[in-house]
Amino acid sequence: MEQDALALYIHWPFCLAKCPYCDFNSHVRAEIPQVRFAQALRTELAHEANRLGRRRLTSIFFGGGTPSLMAPQTVANLIDDATSLFDAAPNLEITLEANPTSVEAERLKDFRQAGINRVSLGIQALNDEALHFLGRQHSATQALAALELARSLFPRITFDLIYARPNQSVAAWKTELETALQLVADHVSLYQLTIEPGTKFEALYRQGSFSLPDEETAAALYETTTAITHAHGLNAYEVSNYAKPGSESRHNLTYWHYGDYLGLGPGAHGRITLNGQLYATRRHRAPEPWAELVERTSSGQTSQEPLVPQERAREMLLMGLRLQEGIALSHFQARTGLQLIETLDPVILAAAVEEGYLIQTSTHLYATEEGRLRLEALLHALVL
Repeated sequence: MEQDALALYIHWPFCLAKCPYCDFNSHVRAEIPQVRFAQALRTELAHEANRLGRRRLTSIFFGGGTPSLMAPQTVANLIDDATSLFDAAPNLEITLEANPTSVEAERLKDFRQAGINRVSLGIQALNDEALHFLGRQHSATQALAALELARSLFPRITFDLIYARPNQSVAAWKTELETALQLVADHVSLYQLTIEPGTKFEALYRQGSFSLPDEETAAALYETTTAITHAHGLNAYEVSNYAKPGSESRHNLTYWHYGDYLGLGPGAHGRITLNGQLYATRRHRAPEPWAELVERTSSGQTSQEPLVPQERAREMLLMGLRLQEGIALSHFQARTGLQLIETLDPVILAAAVEEGYLIQTSTHLYATEEGRLRLEALLHALVL
């Protein structure tokens, strides 16, 4: 990984409605303050570019919230700013997350003209009952129409689906996934439904309003997911992400390879190297106070903490073992200053290798498919 490579994440915090499963930094406003937030993002970007110097820009990702609610001209301006303030890599990947409501789908052409070359559609389900349960604002028909439209406009497309939903059968999930992959089959993100703290679903789940599939059914759903994506030529390159060779998300690979990334906008996090030291950065989470801070100081950053070697090692393990390729020992040492073996419980490591959950070679450590199924529990026990 290049020393000066940088990925750029831009957070747009506004949504039409708050989904009950979502724990992201998203906010609903009766009227979105487009002009104010567009200017604040441009100001913050210019401030950071001045501070960081002319780094090599490898990707831009507009996330949220719902960035497809941004004015397309704002997206165009931010792309122009970023590519003039930094040195853009050839074939720069520029992704925008979009929902498939008819209003947002109508903007896709404008986003393509603005410079977006990869769109990520938040489909989540292709079943109207499931979409209602998930609090989505679109129908299955709108989702399929948006996929068709996106395919005609963008060279690269990905979409999200959530499975292991209440009462979901393996047969129903197979039909749903096959339908989606017949339309777009370069990259997909497929997530098992989890109950996140502080969400509406957490309260409903505690009340017994719904239940999730048992462990055996969830495992069968995961195995079906792997089999169908493999049949369509997609490789499970990360725990929840599947792609044809060469279609992997370059932006997300920066996170998983523990590279430098600059996060702008309310609540955005970053990992930035300055003068040889890696820092964790964070910006004010609430949208309006973030904007006020930018207007006063040109930056919404509220903290910049140096990461000691053990913290870097822990973060890199948590990210890197999600990848099918795992972690290169040489890259781990260069990034953390520690040998990977020093950061793991030797007894747990030996047991995990013995059980077939991890494979350790002279150059890499990686989780097997069985290991990735149990990754959260495994990492909790393994990482010192």
